[in-house]
Amino acid sequence: MYKVNEYFDGKVASISHNSADGKATVGVMAAGEYEFGTSSVEIMTIIAGEMKIKLSGETEWTTYKKFDSFRVEKDTSFQVSVTHDTPYLCLYL
Repeated sequence: MYKVNEYFDGKVASISHNSADGKATVGVMAAGEYEFGTSSVEIMTIIAGEMKIKLSGETEWTTYKKFDSFRVEKDTSFQVSVTHDTPYLCLYL
């Protein structure tokens, strides 16, 4: 079955599932700034809206829009800034 995950006092929520491409989550982030850690490689795809992302070791923010994807390496962290509720897909490799 599906597992519902909530983070940051419910401001980020996702449903995990096994997709044809492997373990994945589909979720939504409320407006705000967040920092996530990873335990595997993650491919994040923005479903609607946009996210500003600062990967570990980076000094600049990069904006990703609808249908853009970015990769986060294993055992790192990344910062996220969203100005509106923003849905996403995360694939775990």
